[in-house]
Amino acid sequence: MSELKEKLKTLPRKPGVYLHKDKEGKVIYVGKAINLFNRVNSYFRGAHDYKTTKLVSNIADFDYIVTKSEKEALILEYNLIKEYDPKYNIVFKDDKSYPYILIKDCKEPYVSVVRLKKKSRYKGKLYGPFPDVGAARNMVELINKLYPTRKCENLKKELCLYYHIGQCPGYCRIDIPEKDSERVKNEIMDFLGGDNRKILSDLKEKMNDAVEKLDYENAAIYRDLMDDVRQTSQKQDVQKNNRESFDVFNYHSEDGYIAITGLFVKNGRLLSSDKFIDYLVSDPVNFVTSYIYHFYEINELPKKLYVPKELYDYLKDVYDCASVTRGYKYQLLKQAENNCIEQLKQNRSIITNKENYNEQLDQEFRRIFNKPVSTIELFDNSHTGGTNTVGAMVVYKDFKPSKKDYRLFKLEESADDLSSMKEMLYRRYFRVLKDDLERPDLLIVDGARIQIDIAKEILSSLNMDITIAGLGKDEHHNTSYLMNADYEIIDIRKDSNLFFFLSNMQDEVHRFAITYHKKLRKKAMYKSVLDDVKGLGPKSRMKLLRKYKTIAKIRELSLEELKSVLSSKTAEELYNKLREEDA
Repeated sequence: MSELKEKLKTLPRKPGVYLHKDKEGKVIYVGKAINLFNRVNSYFRGAHDYKTTKLVSNIADFDYIVTKSEKEALILEYNLIKEYDPKYNIVFKDDKSYPYILIKDCKEPYVSVVRLKKKSRYKGKLYGPFPDVGAARNMVELINKLYPTRKCENLKKELCLYYHIGQCPGYCRIDIPEKDSERVKNEIMDFLGGDNRKILSDLKEKMNDAVEKLDYENAAIYRDLMDDVRQTSQKQDVQKNNRESFDVFNYHSEDGYIAITGLFVKNGRLLSSDKFIDYLVSDPVNFVTSYIYHFYEINELPKKLYVPKELYDYLKDVYDCASVTRGYKYQLLKQAENNCIEQLKQNRSIITNKENYNEQLDQEFRRIFNKPVSTIELFDNSHTGGTNTVGAMVVYKDFKPSKKDYRLFKLEESADDLSSMKEMLYRRYFRVLKDDLERPDLLIVDGARIQIDIAKEILSSLNMDITIAGLGKDEHHNTSYLMNADYEIIDIRKDSNLFFFLSNMQDEVHRFAITYHKKLRKKAMYKSVLDDVKGLGPKSRMKLLRKYKTIAKIRELSLEELKSVLSSKTAEELYNKLREEDA
């Protein structure tokens, strides 16, 4: 500790980034500072909240990098967090991207829902962000009903089902005038921009025309579409007769907690919001500016960003931003702040309980394995009679599922469960060794002694030292006990947090494996039904789908009904094949 104190005295009073490290030299926190000397020393002076106290207790050393400006420090901090994935920078670990609607830059009008993992990835015009993927998909579904858009991601070589049911003019095979495609694109852009007058006028005209022809069924469809259009337009107006687009961010910190709220205004309408709450492990301004920078590295930059004065001073060289003290934009800033206050009031106890839960798990794993356990990998496999054999690995970091690290394995067919487990473990840890990936603190196999022996054999063959455990089940296939590498059954109370956590992990890996297995089985089933029936070519398949829409409906047909569409021989082949699949 004396060496650390001496090192603290040498810190420069300049902007830069600091990296806190634990006793093993692993980076556990990355932060930025306008004044490195003041900021880093503040961790070792006075009292702190719970989370910061825990961080400080694990700091054995630190490093720092001086930068030319606060802007450079902000960018460097972001890149170092992505590189080191520090434990106490949890808020910035996951790419938090919102769904957008993309009008693709292609000849035909084509709309889709995307997430901006990389801002330069998509070519076209983006609209959003939307509050959730469901809202974005509903909007795309409505657009596809209203306009003659291209439905296929890649153009087919023949007219598809969308053409035959009247939802696509046939861009793949029919030469559509470019001016017509551009007109449709412009109408869609107007609609997404908030101008629904043109589409409502067209729908009303079609509805009235249908009524005159006594076509009440289509008239009802046009009426319902008009209701859908009006409903999507019922967003909150920010200011009458104002079509500006901008974002607002504000925050509130209290008793070691922080809440952040972003409001996104598009064409004068409050479209969606971003909300965050957690423990505070830095000073509020540093924390919030880092959060905003991370957010816009993933999401689309606004035309203008409005923030409080203290954030503006830090962000003015990074974004086109401003701070206001009156008017409706100031009212939005206050609205965002009030949202933060309300978040803290309602959700602070949830975070505290969650932290207490994690602390108890940490103590239990330390008791059992005599070491801290941060990263856990758990394996399971699934198959049907030796076919479509798959394996799954789920990863938990700091007792939370890290879904970006989950992995699926397509395994050798007809292998037994033990051989499948052996293949999966070898492939996983050979890759870890080959690519020098992060090794878990604990490897758990879904099984007991035999599966543990397999894990030992694989790790030994690769000369890897990873702690192993197995999850045993009772006769009802429920989680029953934990066994260590020495085949000792660990005593765990059935009502404890640890038992609950292990059960959830086991359910999660089983769900992940089964979902993949079902997907492969369904794909294989559909392929065999449609592609493996002798005499059932592409035209016949299309004929069936045009008439009956889905395979489920085709499955319900009698042999005579199939013969009305197909030749007798082909109908019998398909009928028998469908019965085989149902057996």
